Amino acid sequence: MAAQVAPAERGATRIADRVVAKIAAHAAREALDTVPEDGAPPHATVSVHQDTARVRISLELGFPADIGAQCGAVRRQVTERVRTLAGMEVPEVAVLVERLHSADTDRGRIR
Repeated sequence: MAAQVAPAERGATRIADRVVAKIAAHAAREALDTVPEDGAPPHATVSVHQDTARVRISLELGFPADIGAQCGAVRRQVTERVRTLAGMEVPEVAVLVERLHSADTDRGRIR
């Protein structure tokens, strides 16, 4: 009969960067009240080192709106969801607003 191996010596689970990026992008969508009608959904890129993930979120927002509050909500939600679902600490979430969409313009966007 084979000897039992202690759980700590069996190996480790590694979560791929792209999986963490998908979790972060989904969390950013959850944090936003709405995504502009003709806007792209949030996109995330991550850098994972051991149990730490640094996240960069690119998103488009409706305008007028409280951009700072929306970015803060995205940071908090991404940090919480990555910590909960991937078990990683998130010391940095950079939010890049790529485009503002306005209902007041003919083209629907402000650059």
